[in-house]
Amino acid sequence: MATLDLLTGNVSSTTGDDLSTAERTLSNIPPHRSHDASNNLKRSDPFQFGSRYLLPEDNPFEFNAWDHVEPSSEDLVRFESQIEAQRAAPVSEFDRHRFNTEPQKWWNKFYANNTSHFFKDRKWLQQEFPVLKEVTQKNVGTKTLLEIGAGAGNTCFPILRSNENEELRVYACDFSQKAIDLIRESEAYDGKHIKAEVWDVASLDLPPGLEEDSVDVVLMVFIFSALHPTQWEQAVSNIWRLLKPGGEICFRDYGRGDLAQVRMKKGRWMEENFYIRGDGTRVYFFGQDELRDIWSGELFRSGRYHAPNGTDENVLAEITDDFKPALTFDVMSLGVDRRLLINRHKQLKMYRCWMQGRFKKPRLNDIE
Repeated sequence: MATLDLLTGNVSSTTGDDLSTAERTLSNIPPHRSHDASNNLKRSDPFQFGSRYLLPEDNPFEFNAWDHVEPSSEDLVRFESQIEAQRAAPVSEFDRHRFNTEPQKWWNKFYANNTSHFFKDRKWLQQEFPVLKEVTQKNVGTKTLLEIGAGAGNTCFPILRSNENEELRVYACDFSQKAIDLIRESEAYDGKHIKAEVWDVASLDLPPGLEEDSVDVVLMVFIFSALHPTQWEQAVSNIWRLLKPGGEICFRDYGRGDLAQVRMKKGRWMEENFYIRGDGTRVYFFGQDELRDIWSGELFRSGRYHAPNGTDENVLAEITDDFKPALTFDVMSLGVDRRLLINRHKQLKMYRCWMQGRFKKPRLNDIE
């Protein structure tokens, strides 16, 4: 029988006398390193990320993906060269105005072309954000979860399927009417535990049916990046108003240098790290320190931030001035999630980069 040396990758033969040792060796291969269909992470549900580290002795083309791999210095030089070429060929002024004026129009088109069957359920969220599991436990009492940028429901419905809390209420909001229609048309939409409404997080109003200090958890997955940077403060202000003291934000979005950014073609660059995709939707790529400044409130206190173009300054001041001094969330965690994807056939390396964080609204007695 042949046995695999886990360190060298060499295969050697074994006799009947040491057969049990060989079998034990093979059975001890950890799932994230196993090619055995009966013992690898492909069998887990949800899929377990974060455990396959690329070691110096590893062949990167052995697996389709590696976790927490940072680009090499040569890769970083190549990334910057590609982004510099994007800056040199920006979107036209006509298109810049067209895409920024009615962003919901392009998201409506997106969801009209991509129904709920296009998206995969985000079953991994509860393992990444434990609070999402906590609010679904039996007998934990009344809990309100607000998902901003709910899309076709591929986050809220998996949460509801595992829910044991009869007093859980999920508000699924998106500024695309078509997305909300997809949620409401789903068989899983019961109207009791979930309510779907059209709402723009950067508007001057709160979502229908929700009041200030009424939400326990806000879920934001790949939605903040759809906002123009000048909309950030109003969005953060709205979330501050909605969350109860001690309430938590679960955040995940695109990181700077992600494959999606590096691959952007000419005519897509609008502003630094802010692009228009081919389907007309907008996307921003964040830095870790930048997100810390946003959610800690430092960006807005520093004077580096400006109100949205075309916004009535008096109206904006009336809405946000009471909240601006308190626009401070405790940054409980904020990390960079990197993944190296491998095209083994073409021998290509592709770097993904996401930002993931948890932010908490301080309780009244925590605010100095």
